[in-house]
Amino acid sequence: MTDLLLKPAVAVDVPAPRRRGRLYAYLRDPGLVTGSALVGFVLLAALTAPVIAAIVGHGPNEQFPDETLDAAGLPITGGHGFLLGADGSGRDVLIRTLYGARVSLAIGVPATTIAMAVGVVVGLAGGYFGGRIDAVLSEVTNIALAFPFLVTALSVVTINRGTAGTTLVDPIVVVIGIIALFSWTYFARLVRNSVIEMKSRPFVLAAIGAGSSPARVIRREILPNIAPTVVIYWAVQLPINIIAEASLSYLGVGIRPPTPSWGTMIANAQDSALYQTQPLMLVAPAGALFITVLGFNLLSTALRNRFDPSAQR
Repeated sequence: MTDLLLKPAVAVDVPAPRRRGRLYAYLRDPGLVTGSALVGFVLLAALTAPVIAAIVGHGPNEQFPDETLDAAGLPITGGHGFLLGADGSGRDVLIRTLYGARVSLAIGVPATTIAMAVGVVVGLAGGYFGGRIDAVLSEVTNIALAFPFLVTALSVVTINRGTAGTTLVDPIVVVIGIIALFSWTYFARLVRNSVIEMKSRPFVLAAIGAGSSPARVIRREILPNIAPTVVIYWAVQLPINIIAEASLSYLGVGIRPPTPSWGTMIANAQDSALYQTQPLMLVAPAGALFITVLGFNLLSTALRNRFDPSAQR
């Protein structure tokens, strides 16, 4: 009777030290803390961009030439309610930078997720079944890797152009497709190698010996064990894809003006040379891109060092 009364107290007290231990371990990892803070800051900026725009009364594409351009037609650096000044068209640099975060995440996250899904399916099929299936899928992967990124992007954008400067498909969808097309191969190789190694594990051999179907073995035995590595690599690939989006926009084959994108903002500042007068036109989008990539790189590296056994070895 006494033991039965004591059991609930023990069950309640045990998780608290574990939670405190996990919190202390998290706080002791500077890369994990710094990366989480930077990523959280970027996510907060993207989510609150419409709220901040409503508060200051400046839309991302609204022009205020009378308030932001001097007598010579040059943009101001600050003042008149424009914290980071304005660009050559009289648009608020701060608001456009915040909306640029929404564009980068709206493209980077879906593109990386689609690439992960395709790569996982291809890697699982090739790694588990082997033989001709693996040979064919490996050749498809090699062919996809052989395509030059910029040339393919330029070709797709050219095909997507309609009459009178219109586009047949939304440019955001096109950019997501281009980035996913060149990202899935890395997931496929990662998953294939992991599955080949996993197939020789005793628990997988036991499931196969028990008569489990290939789909069940993959779903119940292999996929749960490689999922942490795949998710961590998703976080590794995301900043690379964000840079890819900014690069395409910078070259004029990504997001089209006046939609605010960090790549187009950097290109506009350099092409007009107004950054010499209004340096924040260039510093704001470039700094935002740097913070975003740095945050995701720190976070993904810390997660990989903590949870990926191959990285620890």
